[in-house]
Amino acid sequence: TIRGEGSNQTSIQQGLAKVWSRYNGTGTAALVDSFNVSSFSDLGTAIGEITYSTNMSTANYNCTAVTGELTGGGNRVIGMSGSNQPPTTSKVAFKSFNTSFAGADQDFNCVTLHGDLA
Repeated sequence: TIRGEGSNQTSIQQGLAKVWSRYNGTGTAALVDSFNVSSFSDLGTAIGEITYSTNMSTANYNCTAVTGELTGGGNRVIGMSGSNQPPTTSKVAFKSFNTSFAGADQDFNCVTLHGDLA
């Protein structure tokens, strides 16, 4: 714990990313770089799943993700994959979408998790 803005105390541990990854979703989908990720799985068109090296304490953690193309442009979105692959303490799946909101593989996908490790 350190002194934050003003007189507030801030927990550095709570603010650190516990998992992050970047994976490509086009061609042969694969991890490009990561932290606390033991594996990546391509679950089909537009869906990638990361498994953590060290589990989260609960499945109620914060996920932030972004996806995009290296060429072309336009806004893309990425979201948790839904009810068939709900987040667990050991893994999370994401689905990427094109500008028409159809599931589509994207060139890069970045995922960051904040929460408590087990």
